[in-house]
Amino acid sequence: MKRKNSILVVDDDTAHRTMLHALIGGWGYEISEADDGSTAVAEVREKPYDLVLMDVRMLKVSGVEALKEIKSFNPAIPVIIMTAYSSVEAAVSAIKDGAYDYLTKPLDFDKLKLSLERAMEHLHLKEENRLLKENLGISFDRRNIIGRSPAMAKLLETIALVAPSEVTILITGESGTGKELIAGAIHFNSPRKEGPFVKINCAAITETLLESELFGHEKGSFTGADRRKEGRFLQASGGSILLDEISEMPLAMQVKLLRVLQEREITRVGGESAVKTDVRVIAATNRDLKEMVASGAFREDLFYRLNVGSLHTPPLRERKEDIPLLAQNFLSMFAEKNRKKIKGFTPAAMDGIIKYGWPGNVRELMNVVEWAVVLSQSDYIDENDLPAVQGELPESVSPRPEEIWDMPLEEIEKATILKTLESLKGNKSETARRLGITRRTLHKKLKKYGVMP
Repeated sequence: MKRKNSILVVDDDTAHRTMLHALIGGWGYEISEADDGSTAVAEVREKPYDLVLMDVRMLKVSGVEALKEIKSFNPAIPVIIMTAYSSVEAAVSAIKDGAYDYLTKPLDFDKLKLSLERAMEHLHLKEENRLLKENLGISFDRRNIIGRSPAMAKLLETIALVAPSEVTILITGESGTGKELIAGAIHFNSPRKEGPFVKINCAAITETLLESELFGHEKGSFTGADRRKEGRFLQASGGSILLDEISEMPLAMQVKLLRVLQEREITRVGGESAVKTDVRVIAATNRDLKEMVASGAFREDLFYRLNVGSLHTPPLRERKEDIPLLAQNFLSMFAEKNRKKIKGFTPAAMDGIIKYGWPGNVRELMNVVEWAVVLSQSDYIDENDLPAVQGELPESVSPRPEEIWDMPLEEIEKATILKTLESLKGNKSETARRLGITRRTLHKKLKKYGVMP
């Protein structure tokens, strides 16, 4: 059954509040009432309303005061302000304080209805996505994927379509965009969900050990091989395997992986007989494999084997609508972890979070919020707890988008790496961690830039 969107109507005029209850309820919304701003704040803290429709002038706590309070701990909720005193200045002030819209009394019911519909648009997208998944006959598990933006709604729809299949999937996207979460969502919404989900980072293992890790080895096949070892492909039998940072796989290993994808069988290092494997392969990369194919750094035949189905994880700057949701989720998680009672963000802090470019994407946002939780000494995180959004960039020293608009992509990457390395006084391990890449990848890039690792 379709859930009704819930709206809190706040007005100290009982007759007007009752009229709105009947009118808006007749449009299919679930209505609750509050007679003062303080009551509204308490209600929103206790119940996850989809929208607040609130009068400005009330006897105890005004709508403007309540708006500021609500936005400080729940910046994602739309608040529509009503007032009998219309002025441009008042409208601008309300919008600056975080109001979604500003309506004058007596209300134009058509305008009211349109404003409500627009504010609920993201929920409509979410509902359409749910219906799509129901039509596909699957119960969709988002696996901690947070987002209501059109970009994420489209991605989730595609996941719902491809997850029940057996096709090999290639997930692309910048570092920190959540490619591993997407891979998990594919596995846990597939017929293989009861089987293992095995992950391996191709860049984190040396070339000599990678074959053994993937395919296993026989006893005595090399020094230190004192027993037979089953590789990740056999460990994942009946389930799925994620080959993360597939772009960093050496060419010699690419040939062997291609054979596995073609024949659906593996041969252990030092072994002679092939072993059948029943595994769905999901690969992920933050690099352009087509460019790597053109330069000879990646096999073309393997690229087409992996790219049967392709999913792209959007960068955070292309899904700004999701930033308040993500930030609040991380705040709750880290506040509990650090035993702090932090309620939310101040409007100024949230404004800075939304406007910042987030070159490190969701991973950088998570790191910044965790650090802010540790630093904060009040009930709300303010802008002083967030040096990153003030331009200091403690977690990533990438240039802001407006500074790199005319720079080639390779130059942006180079500048980011070298500035991060400089700021960390040459600490390569910490540089790799901050940038979300492996130390091996960092060494390769520094060598490419003419900087000796």
